[in-house]
Formats: sequence, structure tokens, C-alpha cells
Amino acid sequence: MANLLFLKRRIIAAQSVSKTTKAMQMIAASKLKKAQDAALLLRPYSERLIVLIRNIMARMEEGLHYPYMKTPKDTNKDLLIILAPDKGLCGALTSNLINEVYNCNQKNEDTIYLTVGKKIETYVSRLDKELVGSFKFGTTLPNFDMVFPVLSIINEYFLNSKVRSVKILYSKFISVLLQKQEFLTLLPIQLPQDQRFAPYPTALFEPSSKVLLPPLLNHYLETTIFQLLLEAYACEQGARMIAMQNATNNAIDIRNELKLEYNKARQEKITNEILDISSTTFSYAYE
Repeated sequence: MANLLFLKRRIIAAQSVSKTTKAMQMIAASKLKKAQDAALLLRPYSERLIVLIRNIMARMEEGLHYPYMKTPKDTNKDLLIILAPDKGLCGALTSNLINEVYNCNQKNEDTIYLTVGKKIETYVSRLDKELVGSFKFGTTLPNFDMVFPVLSIINEYFLNSKVRSVKILYSKFISVLLQKQEFLTLLPIQLPQDQRFAPYPTALFEPSSKVLLPPLLNHYLETTIFQLLLEAYACEQGARMIAMQNATNNAIDIRNELKLEYNKARQEKITNEILDISSTTFSYAYE
């Protein structure tokens, strides 16, 4: 009897786990759809912004002399920004980011860090390295206001020649089943040279290129950071959805195995009771 009660309690526990993970899977799926839509809507704007900047730079020789496009020579330090989730239960996403941070730390000891996300902040704080700032990633779709405090620290360190480069480690959303960790060099600015970003030879600008370029470069940084935040958020929800789906399937498998074991134990108990009754009846009849 004790064995049957134990199995029954485990079956109920497995059912509860499957219901919880199923609900978390559905929540992640709904958030993933919003994140995908937001990232896809921003991509055409980012591409047109790159074309516009390349158009302006094609008409001015001094474009590379702007602070955002020069490499400071007074320091050997690099600033690495890491985008990670605030919460777990998203498979190997955080572990993969931690591995990349570990490899980067082994290659370059002069790296200082800026983290966005509680999960990666806990790990970086143990590296005995300079952590210039840490922000929460949040559990909702990132908004554009998240960019400004990050960009403020970037400007402070890069424009004052405290670091020679600024890189971002983020999770690139390829598909629901695949998220890839990548590094992007944010500063000095390196515009893509693809043919689809080629400048238009007949474009005219008003006001002058010298007036337009500085705010456009600043806006390019803001847009790029925001785009990567959306990518990281989509990766988090995609990884969590798949992890919760696997957890649901595992809980259902455990429940089914426990039910089979429970039925076998119950049938065995019934058989033993029948045998006891039969043997008792046979004894009375024999007497």
C-alpha cells in the first residue's frame, strides 16, 4: 500500500510539472512572436541608415577623422558588452555565453566588462576584472530607452580614450532551434561593405555632409545596440520555449512510466489478495 501511495504522489507531481512547463512554453512562444516581429521591422531601417551614412562618407575625405571612426592609441584595453537573460530555464543559452566570455578572458587580459542581464553579471563579477556597469535586461520586450545608459558608458570610455575598441557579445537569432553567440565590433565604426549598402552617386544632402554625419553616427550606434537587444531577447524566448517543450515531454514520459508501474503494482496487489482469499476458502473447505 505504501508503494502505491508513493507512486501516486509521483504521478501527481509529474503532472503538475508538465502543466507548469507547458504554460511557460506558451508564454515564451507568445513573447517570441513579438520579438521576431520587432527585430524584422527594425532591419530595413538599419540597412537604410547604413546606406545613408556611406553616401555621406563617399563625399567627404575627412569622414574617418570623426571620433567614432578612429582607434585610440593611448590604451590597450577593450570594452566588452555582454547581453544575457535575467532569468534561467532557457537551455544552454547562458552557458554558451559564459563559455565565450571565458575564452575571451583567456585571450585578452586587458578586457573590461559591461553586462546587461543578471545571469552574466554573476559570472563576470567572479573574474576579478573591472566591471564598469551592469544593467537588468528585463522580462519584457526591450524598449529604446535601454540604449541610452549603455551608450553613455560607451561614450565615456571610448571618446576619452580609456579603451581602444568596444565589442558586443550577443546571441544571434537564426531560428527557433538555433541561436549562435557572436561578437560585433561596435567601435570604431566599421560599416558593412556589401553591395546592397553601396552609396547612390546622385544623392544630394541638405544641410552639408559635415553637419549630418556626427548625429547620424550616434544614431547608428543607438540603432545597432537596440537591434542586438531585440535579437538577444528573441533568442532568450526561443531557447526557453524549446527547453520548456523538452521539459514537458520528459515530464509526460515520466508520468506514463509511473502510471504503468502503478498499474502493475496495483494488479499485483489485487492478485495477491485474490490468492489470499482463495487459499483461505480452500483451507475452510478442507477442514
